[in-house]
Amino acid sequence: MKSETRQEEIIRVAAKLFKEKGYSAVTMRDLAKVMGIKAASLYNHIKSKQDILKTIIISLAEEFTEGMQLIQSSNDNCIDKLNKIIELHVKISSQNIYGMASLNNDWMHLEEKLGYYQKLRSDYENDFRSILNAGIASGEIVNVKPDVMMFSILTTLRSLYIWIPKKDDIDLNDLTNTLSHILINGINK
Repeated sequence: MKSETRQEEIIRVAAKLFKEKGYSAVTMRDLAKVMGIKAASLYNHIKSKQDILKTIIISLAEEFTEGMQLIQSSNDNCIDKLNKIIELHVKISSQNIYGMASLNNDWMHLEEKLGYYQKLRSDYENDFRSILNAGIASGEIVNVKPDVMMFSILTTLRSLYIWIPKKDDIDLNDLTNTLSHILINGINK
């Protein structure tokens, strides 16, 4: 296993602090204290707190976008694509609990990368909507407001970072399958 660089450690610790306190409340001094170093030493590895936030959010948004593009361009049917979207969210969220908090709660604090992030998010949602519309057109899924379907599914998936850490011995495959069943098939008996 590759060892973590000092910059990666700073980003990981900062993401945890951002989740716990919120981006705006965390100072570089807070980060340095948690890391047991002087605040000035942080700048040997990073440019700014904004640079940390940008790294966290943009890397996750690009990972979601790349995953969605692979799913969208596949020859799978709509249901299989939706299952893969759920799997993508479970995988990324479970591996990035702290970063997901920044992605969901702190994206509006991005400065020069805000427009880029918003485009990634918009493209992702457009691809998702396109999959739902194709599923409606093919008769795979019901013809009931794709925007509401997308909102309902994404709201659940975007909040996994809150729920996953509260569970002991979580089986990610079981979680993916259960979420797929509930989010795609519903809860009707």
